[in-house]
Amino acid sequence: MLMYMSNSAPVARSTPRHSVSVAGVVVRDDGRLLAIRRADNGAWELPGGVLELVETPEDGVRREVLEETGIHVEVDRLTGVYKNIVAGVVALVFRCKVSGGVERVSDETTAVQWLTPEEVSERMSEVYAIRLLDAVDGGGPHVRSHDGRRLLKVH
Repeated sequence: MLMYMSNSAPVARSTPRHSVSVAGVVVRDDGRLLAIRRADNGAWELPGGVLELVETPEDGVRREVLEETGIHVEVDRLTGVYKNIVAGVVALVFRCKVSGGVERVSDETTAVQWLTPEEVSERMSEVYAIRLLDAVDGGGPHVRSHDGRRLLKVH
């Protein structure tokens, strides 16, 4: 894409690049939510990661949840789209239900636990907790933006 500025030669302008990630909000029959503690930074989050080029979003969610937790899931529905405006990451979050497997840690996780919504709010940063809470509120899909630490207010 070229952009012209008055009284000057054309200036090349690059198209912004985004990374797309997927995450699964896995809800157990008793209402508890699957959470992981990341090995790289110790933060509690929902299982997920970068969507590979050859994957559908649903296949990516199934793969990421299994890799990080040992749990097989059935993808139910999209519950939210979350953009980190600083990092340029767009996360697609899907509600899922357990279809098999046994909880285990991986190279990417140091803990896998089933948390209550209250525990999610206590352990996770705002930008990750909202993803789980949005998935269980019955609404959505939600669209939210954040700066990596805090949700941004909608104007």
